[in-house]
Amino acid sequence: MSSARRCSKTACGRPAVMTLTYVYADQTAVVGPLAIHAEPHAYDLCEFHSERLSAPRGWEVLRLAADPSMAGPSTDDLLALADAVREAARPIAPPEPVHPRLADGGMRETARRGHLRALSSD
Repeated sequence: MSSARRCSKTACGRPAVMTLTYVYADQTAVVGPLAIHAEPHAYDLCEFHSERLSAPRGWEVLRLAADPSMAGPSTDDLLALADAVREAARPIAPPEPVHPRLADGGMRETARRGHLRALSSD
């Protein structure tokens, strides 16, 4: 089975290109570009069914056109990805001692269990 999203209409196997959501408070059916993730209260529709959609009497159908500039990743997405890769590639700094007396040699750690430490003085 393909991982591409299909039209929500029964017996339609075409790929989804638009998403339908209902705004019950405003009695509006909104047909817009395909949502990034499948939502439980939204319906994915193919081009044929999105064009032929009708709403109940008294409801308004609001059709949002797809923005062609939003088809691919934006420069912000690419910069965020590059920053994440740079951050992951940085070496991990050694942890600093928690207790100030550990740093100057006044105490030493003798045992450790989870986040607890046993310290002894010299």
